[in-house]
Amino acid sequence: MENKSYLTNTAVEHLVQSIAHDIEKDNWRPDYIVGITRGGLVPANLLSQYLDVKMYSLDVCLRDHQCAMGPESNCWMSEDALDSKKILIVDDINDSGATLQWIVDDWKRSNRPHSPEWKNVFGDNVRVASLVNKTSSDFKKVTYVGKTIDKDEDDAWIVFPWEKWWTDKPE
Repeated sequence: MENKSYLTNTAVEHLVQSIAHDIEKDNWRPDYIVGITRGGLVPANLLSQYLDVKMYSLDVCLRDHQCAMGPESNCWMSEDALDSKKILIVDDINDSGATLQWIVDDWKRSNRPHSPEWKNVFGDNVRVASLVNKTSSDFKKVTYVGKTIDKDEDDAWIVFPWEKWWTDKPE
């Protein structure tokens, strides 16, 4: 059994509050929030409620080297990104960075792939928030982080409360 670290709902709420306060400190307000299914939906919803900003979901699942997207395409987001809409993408964890990088790459493939505007999109009008950010991740464009984990110091598997809500105790 691998080492696991269980986050409580209260801990998640504190991480979301920290992210919301950082967004407010930056004096940046998204036009809408995009939650990545499944794990990003809860923190995206909490941020959407707190900031009173519309929320959408994007179904992206990268597991076992497979790529899958839900029936909706993220093409609409790439058009909005290039048209200076402020978009906050939210996920529960930036572990390897594969999911977030896939979204970025897919945006570029689906809309004006050779546009020089892409180099200014991330960090400017499109920002990323993650409850947990691992320093070992290949995706380095996360703007708002609730908690940073150095995998060399803490290699625990993070278990979010929505993953084990039906049990009273960890496995």
